[in-house]
Amino acid sequence: MGTRHNTGFMVADCLAGDAAWEDRRYGFVTHVRVKNQELVLLKPSTFVNLSGYAVRYWMQKEKIELPQLLVVVDDLSLPFGSIRIKPKGNAAGHNGLRHIETTLGTEEYARLRFGIGHDFPQGSQVDYVLGTFSEEEKALLPERLNQAAEAVKAFCLSGIDFAMNHYNKK
Repeated sequence: MGTRHNTGFMVADCLAGDAAWEDRRYGFVTHVRVKNQELVLLKPSTFVNLSGYAVRYWMQKEKIELPQLLVVVDDLSLPFGSIRIKPKGNAAGHNGLRHIETTLGTEEYARLRFGIGHDFPQGSQVDYVLGTFSEEEKALLPERLNQAAEAVKAFCLSGIDFAMNHYNKK
């Protein structure tokens, strides 16, 4: 934990607040209320390239429809701390998204990409993604994670268009 690759889990932890996570099938799960909505938060315990199994299982178990799904992932192509919400799209090289698409049989689900930057020498991508944040990034991380958590809440309460219009800023 604490690596750039765990950014999605960090956003989930921010959303969960003090809620207890339960070690359940395919991952750690908690339920939180945001105004009149109940959110099911999932941190898959599978390898990232097999996370589609966890997503599919919990969608079926909790009776979550595809339009209600929002997957939060790290994104190497976005500047650190930036947020991009999209209603659908391709995996863009992210193995977790690729497996979710394969398992669900569609690219038609929302995703929030959290920028982790791309300040690494050629050939060092894996070390960078699995590495920890710089001291400067660590100082900014809590505010950026809170912003991402607010974007998730906006998606849940007001829909994808509202969330995109308010959080996809340059």
